[in-house]
Amino acid sequence: MRVLGLETSCDETGLAIYDSELGLLGQVLYSQIALHEEYGGVVPELASRDHIRKLIPLLEQLLADCQCDRQSLDAVAYTRGPGLMGALMTGALFGRALAFALGVPAIGVHHMEGHLLAPLLSKDAPDFPFVALLVSGGHTQLLLAEGIGQYTLLGESIDDAAGEAFDKVAKMLSLPYPGGPQIARLAEKGDPKAFNLPRPMLHQGLDFSFSGMKTAVLVQYDKIRGQGREADLAASFQEAMIDTLVKKCLKALTQTGQKRLVIAGGVSANTLLRQRLEQELKRIRARVHYAEPALCTDNGAMIAFAGWQRLKAGQQDGLAVTTTPRWSLEELPPV
Repeated sequence: MRVLGLETSCDETGLAIYDSELGLLGQVLYSQIALHEEYGGVVPELASRDHIRKLIPLLEQLLADCQCDRQSLDAVAYTRGPGLMGALMTGALFGRALAFALGVPAIGVHHMEGHLLAPLLSKDAPDFPFVALLVSGGHTQLLLAEGIGQYTLLGESIDDAAGEAFDKVAKMLSLPYPGGPQIARLAEKGDPKAFNLPRPMLHQGLDFSFSGMKTAVLVQYDKIRGQGREADLAASFQEAMIDTLVKKCLKALTQTGQKRLVIAGGVSANTLLRQRLEQELKRIRARVHYAEPALCTDNGAMIAFAGWQRLKAGQQDGLAVTTTPRWSLEELPPV
């Protein structure tokens, strides 16, 4: 089966073709960073309009790159949610209409399940069951994954997600959008022990809270403004974030008795986070798995792959187009 995947949940337009026998044939990705940069964050209406402009040109580019035509597609998978309503609708309507025109099945995919399954596309794919840390956009979640569609939420952020905290702190420090890579770059020049920032809820279950950490950075920044110590503050903030994420992962592995951790989503590309997780998990004889770097951020490949997993189990959507901006992974049917 050859599945076209469409990702339009937020500010990236991603398309990919996954072949069940040959694997990932190719993918294209257009980022709207330049469009939203001057606003310091994503403007939903602009994001939706840009998806509309890019979907057809990107599809033509992808088909040319993969040396195939539309008639060779056996199914279409699109992101149904969670995400921005307008952005989701562009991909869902385009994908469902294309599938109808081609006479092939279509399926709406959970964006976070796409991230969770993306490491299965790597050569070092993990086996179920495992603990998953999902850190993508507005989501920070710890789950126990016992199979596709068999997810138990262990903990999540009760306020800001990790990615949101990185973006907001970057904005405080007058760094360009998106904030995660900018904070990481600046932190390389700073001292991670320069500021003693809090680790909210570190010893309270498996939930996260990053709003207080963001506020603590603002308080410190007001004290040092104009002193040229932004790198120290960025390094201290990144250290506090990573320390919190790593310790929560270790706690989740201990509580579930698992020895495999999957980390997925944009924040999973952070080099220091990967290094720290590998060090700590090696100490307890556990392993950490990641998606390939190109599959950490939003992309069409993860949607095509997740869609194929459900299509081969006989699941597909009807003609009605449904988008679900807020959607729990625990609501998904098992495969």
